Amino acid sequence: MEQPQQPGSSEGSLALSRRAQLAAGQPIGRLMAEALKYPDLVSLAAGFVDNATLPCDATVRCLRQLSSDSSLLRKALQYDTSAGSEAFRSTLMDWSYADWPDARPDPQDVILTAGSNQFLHLLAEALIDPGDIVIAAAPTYFVFLGTLRGVDARIVGVHADEDGMCMEALEEQLQRIESSGDAARVKAIYTVTEFDNPAGSTLSLQRRQRLLEIVSRWRRKHGPLLILSDNAYRLLRYQGESLPPLTAIDPASRDFVVELGTFSKSFSPGIRVGWGVVPAPLVSHLLEMKSNMDFGSPHFSQVLMNEVLTTGELDKHLPVIQAGYQAKLDATLGALDRELGNVEGVSWRTPSGGLYVWLTLPSHVDTSEQGALWKCSTERGVLYVPGHYCFPGEGQPVGRNTIRLSFGVQPAAGIDEGIQRLASAIDEVTAMPI
Repeated sequence: MEQPQQPGSSEGSLALSRRAQLAAGQPIGRLMAEALKYPDLVSLAAGFVDNATLPCDATVRCLRQLSSDSSLLRKALQYDTSAGSEAFRSTLMDWSYADWPDARPDPQDVILTAGSNQFLHLLAEALIDPGDIVIAAAPTYFVFLGTLRGVDARIVGVHADEDGMCMEALEEQLQRIESSGDAARVKAIYTVTEFDNPAGSTLSLQRRQRLLEIVSRWRRKHGPLLILSDNAYRLLRYQGESLPPLTAIDPASRDFVVELGTFSKSFSPGIRVGWGVVPAPLVSHLLEMKSNMDFGSPHFSQVLMNEVLTTGELDKHLPVIQAGYQAKLDATLGALDRELGNVEGVSWRTPSGGLYVWLTLPSHVDTSEQGALWKCSTERGVLYVPGHYCFPGEGQPVGRNTIRLSFGVQPAAGIDEGIQRLASAIDEVTAMPI
């Protein structure tokens, strides 16, 4: 990746800010350009939801209900507060914490955003100065890694497995940071708690409890430290029992846990409604910054989603998409077993939900865009996300032999075909002399 230019330098006739330069080199655009090169390509890369499952009928019913109340419709078409619709924030907390009513947050501590990515960006802007440290699982959500690099953060990776971030590795990393004299620079620990993007892992209940204990101890010794708990995939569970959010495990954690959510995966990415539940002292600071950004995220979408929740449309929709994605996950795992189950050095995780499967290849296979596998795969007409994009720059070594597969968009036949093409490319590459 090219290094950003020095502050004040220019590109052509433009004098770009330091942050604009740091934002350069994000992989999304390049991956999309590769897809356009190959019209018959099967994409196992895009983290989109299945177009066939988008809730058209449910949305029409809610829009008709909304349009039948001229007073409510007029209100929906007007600005609201920077925090977002108060009625929807209350409905949202009732619905989200229905299984844990004693842990229901105060709606005044909730901020609505245009998807959870906007909230992550807002947090990065509010919390991080250049050189501050954010700890994350390795691998983790690569779009947020780009956001953090855009604010000049140091991102330190911690080993993770099927049960999420390893707490022993987290404690070891915190000890190293403390020994180096940088304890005051540690601002946040980021975790995707359920069926994470990219690896499909879920932070176990035992590790959730221990994470809260570790951060509580650190705060007593070194001062403020936040946990950013990204619950983007929590509703896409296909097996097993739901786990409580961090703030439902220990009420005291409300002082240092930010819980993020979104309807992009569970209902519609186009409606663009996300949210964050934040410690009360942080609310006013985030709202002041958000007011400078947008005066409040789209109010019409919030009113619409309030209808979706109060009418039970989302509760009816969830079993449909859960069953559909379960079938796609089964197709993915079945195809991997058939095509790669006997290939030495190849392994994958078996998630209980979400949209992703994490694939690890023999250590000498470079899955990046510079490696032979990328060329072989795209020539065969299959696209994946190279796993190295998902690793922070420090801490845990970068896994250049890893791949993120997404089964959200493709039908079962497309999944089978894509994995056959990928397996053929892997066979060719692993047969090459090392």
